[in-house]
Amino acid sequence: MPINIEMPKLSDTMTEGTVVRWIKKEGDEVEIGDIIAEIETDKATMEMEAFDEGILSQISIQEGGKAPVGSVIAVLLEDGEGDAPAASAQAAAPAPAAPVETPAAAPAPAAAPPAPTPLANGAQPAETRLKASPLAKKIAEADGVDLSNVTGTGPGGRIVKADVVSAPAIPVSVASTPATQAPTVTPTATPTPAPVSISPVMSGEDQTIQLSGMRKIIAERLLTSKTTIPHFYLHLEVDAAPLMELRKQINAQAEATHGNKYSVNDFVVKALINASVAVPEVNASFNGDHIVQFAHVGISVAIAVDDGLVTPVVKNAEQKSLLAISKEIKEMAGRARENKLKPNEFDGGTVTISNLGAWGIESFDAIVNPPQAAILSVGGIIEKPVVKDGAIVPGLRMNLGVSCDHRVVDGAVGAKFISEIKRLLENPALMLV
Repeated sequence: MPINIEMPKLSDTMTEGTVVRWIKKEGDEVEIGDIIAEIETDKATMEMEAFDEGILSQISIQEGGKAPVGSVIAVLLEDGEGDAPAASAQAAAPAPAAPVETPAAAPAPAAAPPAPTPLANGAQPAETRLKASPLAKKIAEADGVDLSNVTGTGPGGRIVKADVVSAPAIPVSVASTPATQAPTVTPTATPTPAPVSISPVMSGEDQTIQLSGMRKIIAERLLTSKTTIPHFYLHLEVDAAPLMELRKQINAQAEATHGNKYSVNDFVVKALINASVAVPEVNASFNGDHIVQFAHVGISVAIAVDDGLVTPVVKNAEQKSLLAISKEIKEMAGRARENKLKPNEFDGGTVTISNLGAWGIESFDAIVNPPQAAILSVGGIIEKPVVKDGAIVPGLRMNLGVSCDHRVVDGAVGAKFISEIKRLLENPALMLV
């Protein structure tokens, strides 16, 4: 019996998804747990697993197509059920509402066979394709068995594994293939062309770039944030020399032990976590007629990907060591760029960090990530002259900024919060105890 594969709900705010790529193709064998497609949601591009097994008979939504959550995007058949995959689209097509008077309505024995229709990729029409299970095709290819000389014993004359195993090995060649049968090529749907990238050399014509699902949700959330959340901004400059010295010492020792290399951002995240515990008023959210103050700290880490920005969460961060935080962020960043983050990895954030220091940005103001009440913006470490003990000396300085939701965080509370982050970064050994 056909099994419908539906567009999954991969995030709590997802209403529709886009099929980025089909990993499995029509005619492929699917087992439970197989990755069958990549789906773009409102948060990221994620892998879709199969919850049933069988043959992928029909793909209803092609690559680049969109579908609402719960709608059918493909059909799965049990092995040996139905005809060849390419013919399933015709079998699934609804019958006409009323009988149509046409010569084709005559009894099947009297009907003339339809003329072959040439296909763009050179494959034969579905009506003349050999009926064979994917497993049978694989075994035939490995053992050198010509399927055109094998009689199928499966449903509808389909060639199954037992037929191939018992058949003599006859090398397959293009010359020996009957004229009516092209070499076995599974026709695939023509993929949707990739979006046109804008060349550095101006073409003289405007380009229209369709918004991806991720870009749409980013636009919606940021517009909501800026138009409904009363922002205010605080800035401080941090003496980064002690942090850089401690980082140098720790990384030298780490190479001889566990091998993890700590980034500056690892220390800033740890300072943000500790400050969120010390100033719990910031680790909160506005909720209509009340404020929710969270029991745990979840750090949403802004990670740039090809099509936008994702913010996976380090959960229960106050319970984790600097080493655990560093490894978790690296692992999440790697999977984010490979579109392998899971929906639940975006949940539970209570405060966000956005670091643009790697791009040479000295300072900036970030937009609050709703429903959170604060986001920390981090600039790069800059070597500049500073006044110390009445003398001008070289220094390493880093700019921090905090954007706050004024409905939750008052100015004094925000100032206490960013000052605590500064204190920890200028005395980084405090974060190791």
